[in-house]
Amino acid sequence: MLHGRWRTTGSALLRMLLVWAVSTLTMLLLAGVLPDFRLQSDDGDSLTQIALTAAWGAGAFGVLSALVWPVLVRALLLVPALVLGLLVFFLNGTLLLVALRLIPDGRGEAAPETAVVVAAVMSAVASATSTALAVRDDEAYRRRLYRLADRRRRRGPSGGPGAGDSTPGVLFLQLDGVGYEQLRQAAGGGLMPTVADWLDRSHRVTSWRTDWSSQTGASQLGLLHGSTFDVPAFRWYEKDSGEIMVCNRPTSAAELQRRAALRVGHAGLLTGDGASRGNLFSGGADQLALVLSIAARRGKGNRSRAGYFTYFSDPANAVRTALSFVAEVGREIGQGLRARWCGDGRPRVSRSGLYPFIRAFATVVERDVVVAAVIGDMLAGRAAVYADLVAYDEVAHHSGPVGRDTDRVLARLDRSLALIARVAEHAPRDYRIVLLSDHGQSPGETFLGRYGLTLKDLVRAGCGLPVSRRAGRTHSGAEARAAVRAALHRPVEEEPETVRGREEKGSDPVVLASGNLGLISFPDVPGRATLEQIERAHPALLATLANHPGIGFLLVDGEVLGPDGASARLAEPGEAEKLLSVFGPGAADAVRRTDSFPHVADIMVNSAYDPGTGEVHAFEEQIGSHGGLGGEQGHPFLMWPTVLEPPPAALVGAEQVHKVFRSWLRPTPMAPSAGASGLRPEDHRPEGCDGGILPSLQALPQDEKR
Repeated sequence: MLHGRWRTTGSALLRMLLVWAVSTLTMLLLAGVLPDFRLQSDDGDSLTQIALTAAWGAGAFGVLSALVWPVLVRALLLVPALVLGLLVFFLNGTLLLVALRLIPDGRGEAAPETAVVVAAVMSAVASATSTALAVRDDEAYRRRLYRLADRRRRRGPSGGPGAGDSTPGVLFLQLDGVGYEQLRQAAGGGLMPTVADWLDRSHRVTSWRTDWSSQTGASQLGLLHGSTFDVPAFRWYEKDSGEIMVCNRPTSAAELQRRAALRVGHAGLLTGDGASRGNLFSGGADQLALVLSIAARRGKGNRSRAGYFTYFSDPANAVRTALSFVAEVGREIGQGLRARWCGDGRPRVSRSGLYPFIRAFATVVERDVVVAAVIGDMLAGRAAVYADLVAYDEVAHHSGPVGRDTDRVLARLDRSLALIARVAEHAPRDYRIVLLSDHGQSPGETFLGRYGLTLKDLVRAGCGLPVSRRAGRTHSGAEARAAVRAALHRPVEEEPETVRGREEKGSDPVVLASGNLGLISFPDVPGRATLEQIERAHPALLATLANHPGIGFLLVDGEVLGPDGASARLAEPGEAEKLLSVFGPGAADAVRRTDSFPHVADIMVNSAYDPGTGEVHAFEEQIGSHGGLGGEQGHPFLMWPTVLEPPPAALVGAEQVHKVFRSWLRPTPMAPSAGASGLRPEDHRPEGCDGGILPSLQALPQDEKR
């Protein structure tokens, strides 16, 4: 054992010396290239003296980074996360200037702006060298993980209530927006080798069907809190309060979470040593990071950004992520230009403005921070962890569900899964990894792109109201935008929160969009408007909408309206099923359930759907969309280890999936049943139917309760 410890210590010392040597050479090279950076006295020095000066400076910079950096980041915890990412460069430069001051006889000197560049390059090179050495030395990598896990176990209560518990923990990893068919094709085509390996050895996969509102707000509320009741869309108008509820607005998310808890009688799936990472809702967990429902809190109660500290506390992590962020911005700009100049006939939406930065945040920053938090949760031995990775969903909205752009994102997500699985092998308790999605994505040209007007324009025309000559674009409601706003301490979505108090506009309809689902409300009509009230006030509106080629059907006061005067009462068995048959099995039941919601809109509008191509027409600026009925958007996947009891053959709604999750969290392990054996992804189809840098293990997150 003593020999093994000496060998471990010697190996670690050798790696440290190699990193120090590379850092020294990097500093020498930069001193020769940059005019405002020197490593010698005014009288000149020999090459040996210059090399010793560089070694001294590199060593001092490394020690300062290890000792001072975590203290600086903790002091800046209240600084917005994205601002902290930019401060990384300047803080690193300051540490380098201090390190140069420590060199004897004043041989080290650099201009402040040069120090920023030198520090960034040295951190990146040192990190790359350390990572390369760890990757080549697998045994050293494994021993390090064992030491980290053992250190947390010895901490006792601070290491997590579940540390050392023999009961397996459950890790729920949500790949936001990845549909069942998309996962099956990515695994089968070699794009996601980790997922394919799990399916071959240890996991099974099936599809499940969402409610009519096929979007993260409804699905994740159901998955984490067991209720999707009264969530008719991504955004909707509530007449009793005069407010517009938006699922990715922190205040709305907090209210939805409160309502769900009252309805089901419990705080959520993750109560009792659970962790929620990167989600809209907490799930009842006491360990929270990047959770939107608490992002509007002020003071100590807001831990939504705690995950940023644990990740950025390592300067190498911060620099690598910042560089990857810049690279991703450049990649998106290049891909956008290529799509514009080399059109392949597929629909396109605008990818300019802030979108490259939002995409980079979702695919690099948020992914790295969430993965790092999950790693910390496993090494702390938490009983249940639920984490959402939004990268694919954000890119698919603007690039389409299938293509080169989304393929690269899926490949990078697979690498994240591989890292998490490798760390799980060294956690203080066994972990069962459940992979799932909250919805899929359906392709198609936008409603505006196909027909030259927005849904709001069409509604105003049907009501006889003035329509702008220039069609405006509908704001996209992707989840990553809310995460960026929360990181910037600007959690409120940029759109009106209330419709009350509008002068002389009380009769104007409120038109909102949720993917290919539209909602129309009349604020001046108390309660839910009846069919007769709407026809009396706006005789041409319903016919204008129902007969438009881009609209599939309407729901008005318990009645489904289709083109050419077709109608069906939901209360009459079989009528709605026949009218909605093109949208697949269960469509009528989904519409019937939404019709019972207290805050259902006066008119619910679902876009047209082509079953041959799987295309829909989003009322937002998205060519990969979800939110209504039609195509793959309503068929997410659920992938579970075979040691768990398999779910029912037909899972309908997130509430049913929540019940399955709760059964998997029971203390007594469940044996697999015969129905779980031999199932491959291609055997179970739905009814009807070089990337960013992964987080460094040098900065595994600590318990945010410290």
